[in-house]
Amino acid sequence: MRKLANSELGRLDAAAFRESEKTPIIILLDNVRSLYNVGAVFRTSDAFLIEKIYLCGITGTPPNKEIRKTALGATQTVAWEYAENTLDVVKKLKQEGVIIASIEQAVGAIMLQNLRPEADKKVALVFGNEVKGVDQKVVNASDMVIEIPQFGSKHSLNISVSVGMVVWDLFSKMTYR
Repeated sequence: MRKLANSELGRLDAAAFRESEKTPIIILLDNVRSLYNVGAVFRTSDAFLIEKIYLCGITGTPPNKEIRKTALGATQTVAWEYAENTLDVVKKLKQEGVIIASIEQAVGAIMLQNLRPEADKKVALVFGNEVKGVDQKVVNASDMVIEIPQFGSKHSLNISVSVGMVVWDLFSKMTYR
């Protein structure tokens, strides 16, 4: 086997990305502290044609050198918006018919492997602060909570890892029905 060169990958340029049909997934970052995590979320969002990212509360915004370091240009392709209050964004999206899913450990959570997304429904995934998680008021306002099963001694995953896992799982279930 031979590794493919970047020129063989058939990737979209920035203009084509912006014009392409997007995956009906929105990401909300609720008070994420690490700018490197924010950049990684941009890069994952680019990879899976995510519709938009909302950067809420204390979450850093582009332009920023730490975000740029891990985003590798994805801040130029993925649509994003800053909002001071995550709950306000949740309420707005719910009014638009978007399903709100907080990624959290909670009573009544749906395990990721058991998630069956509704056809033709847009989903907003809420990822929380690296220490405190998704704010309880946002969890309460969510239509569902999705939990990533874990089997070791630690109680959480890095947010950029969580975003990658959940987005890939949801993308694959939406795309390869």
